[in-house]
Order: sequence, then C-alpha cells, then structure tokens
Amino acid sequence: MSDYYEYRHTVGFEETNLVGNVYYVNYLRWQGRCREMFLKQRAPEVLADMQDDLKLFTLKVDCEFFAEITAFDELSVRMRLVDLAQTQVEFSFDYVRLNPEGGETLVARGRQRVACMRGPNTRTSPARVPEALVRALEPYAPNLRRSA
Repeated sequence: MSDYYEYRHTVGFEETNLVGNVYYVNYLRWQGRCREMFLKQRAPEVLADMQDDLKLFTLKVDCEFFAEITAFDELSVRMRLVDLAQTQVEFSFDYVRLNPEGGETLVARGRQRVACMRGPNTRTSPARVPEALVRALEPYAPNLRRSA
C-alpha cells in the first residue's frame, strides 16, 4: 500500500482559461474533491456523522505551481496526512501529471488544514477528530507528526 490516497482526474476544457492553462482555482477544487472521495471510500461513517452535526471547516489552503497543465492531461492528486491534532487535520497534496508515454511530472503541491466542529450552525464549537477518520488516515501517515 502506498503512503498516499490517490484521486485520478482528466482535465476538461471548462477547467482552463483563455490561453488553455488550468485556472488556479481548480487545483483547490481538486483538493476538496480528493478529500471527499477519501471520505466516501475510506471513512463513510464520517459522512454519516456529517449528516448529523459534524462539520469539517477548511481553515487554510495553499498551492504552489511548478509546471502548466492543459485540457485532457491525466492527473493523479495524491493526498497525504501531515498533521493530526485533537480537533484539526492537515493534508498535503501532490498534483502529478501522468505522461502518456509513461512516467510522471510533479506539476503542483498544496496543503489544506481542516477543523472539526460540532453543533448547530449558529453555535459550533471545536470537536475531536472522529475516531473513524483517525483509523482511515493511519495508512497514509508514515511520518506523522502528531500535535496536541
């Protein structure tokens, strides 16, 4: 098993700008999509908990770009666990272009910090990271830095 969760994506025309490059906001959308697919496939109990009162708030995102990608490029978005605190989780994302002739190219790298909250929308308060999510993340954290 690898140390990352992988979401594969084919870039579409609607994700590019007038000159044919991928518009930057799509990298952030792909981070969210990767996280959603991880929850669906590896931690469905967390999705059920979100139907109740669990909320996952994105506190911070960033992305650094190394190479351009265009429509119909095949991407692998690779999510790793960076930090697991009592109420927050931090992920890193590698955006890798899968070259048709074989091989791959790192085109961008990003991070995302998420806080767990509970309660009604008007009165949320910090909550522990659900145990189901902690268990699902364990295989993707070979060098986990766990903070208090």
